[in-house]
This record gives sequence, C-alpha cells and structure tokens, in this order.
Amino acid sequence: MNDSMSIPHLIMNASGVVQLVMLLLLIASILSWVVVFQRSFVMRKARKAHREFEDRFWSGVDLNELYRETPAEQETLGAEHLFRAGFREFNRLMPKTRSPQAILDGVQRSMRVAWSREEERLNLHLVFLATVASASPYIGLFGTVWGIMGSFQSLSMAQQATLATVAPWIAEALVATAMGLFAAIPAVIFYNRLSSESSRLLGKYEDFAEEFHSILHRNLQGRSDSGND
Repeated sequence: MNDSMSIPHLIMNASGVVQLVMLLLLIASILSWVVVFQRSFVMRKARKAHREFEDRFWSGVDLNELYRETPAEQETLGAEHLFRAGFREFNRLMPKTRSPQAILDGVQRSMRVAWSREEERLNLHLVFLATVASASPYIGLFGTVWGIMGSFQSLSMAQQATLATVAPWIAEALVATAMGLFAAIPAVIFYNRLSSESSRLLGKYEDFAEEFHSILHRNLQGRSDSGND
C-alpha cells in the first residue's frame, strides 16, 4: 500500500474537522468498551449473588436467622436486597398493627423500592452505550460529508481533474465512516446483550418478591387462624 494512502497517514494528514470527528469517535469507543467490561462484571456478580442467595433461601433456613445473616442493606444485591427490605418492614409492622393486609402492603412497598434501586444499579451507564450506538454513525457521516466537500473544493481548484486529486479526501471521508461504525457496532451489540441480561435478572427478582410475599401471607394467615382458635 502507498504510504500516502495508509490509514495512519490519512488520519495524521486529514483536515482538522475530520481529525476532531475521529478523535471524538475514538474516545466514545474507548469509553463504551470501559462500560461494557464494567457492566459485564456487575451482571456476572449479580447472577452469582442471586444463585447463592436463592440456594440459601430455599434450603429451609429460618427466615429470622437468614435475616440476621444478611449483611447491611448497602452491601446486599438483588433478591437479597429485596428480602432484607421486605423482612425488615415485616418485623417493624408486626408489633404495630393487627391487620395482615396493612403489613403485607408495607412489605410490598418496601420490596418495590428495593427493586427500583436494583433496576437503577443494573441499568447504570447503559444509556451511554445506547447513545454511542445511535450517534456514532451520524458523527462519522458528518466527517464523511466534510471529506467529500473537501474533495469537491480540491477539484474546483485543480487545473486537471485526476483521481490523485480527490483520492486523499475521499479516503479520509471513508475512514471517518469506518470509525463511526467501529464505535457503533460493538456498542449496539453489547447494549442489547446487557439490557437483555438486566431484564432477565429483574424478572427473577420480581418472581422472588412474589414468592416471598406469598410466604409472608401464609405466615400471617397461620397466625391469624391460631389466634382465632
């Protein structure tokens, strides 16, 4: 390949606007990969924590003992966070009211708040990936248009129109397009993948909340029946 048409040479000798576009796309690509690796680690940790907690929860352990074993709320994740929030509210309301429905409503509200916090934690920075995925092709296209405009300007000033006159401009325009796709394609792939994983985990948390709510309902129903006897 001719050195003058190599990609590094084209980038170094591109117009200032196209270089700025390429720099912006490069920064967006690097940041999106940072988000991908960080979010992938968070999802993997969340999956592991959910499996471990569900194994403990369904092992038949006493709920009071399980509650005492769970760490502070700031350190809990996923279903464990929902359990801690719900059971804490259950223990708080039990001495204050005789209405099972009031207790269950309070537990449900607490778990809903905890679920919302888990949703926020799992989806953190995914909007950035979506922004890179949608905006990068258009930013690259702007660099393409600018490069093509430069090729027309060079043609208007040239006494003889040749391929050598416009080739560098067209080439740098295509490099800008390629960098836009280079930033956008991984971002859109991992955004879809991470969003799907987040939705799957949130669905599991919601299922756990429903099951835990049913257990507390049966517990309260059993106490109510014993009291009536």
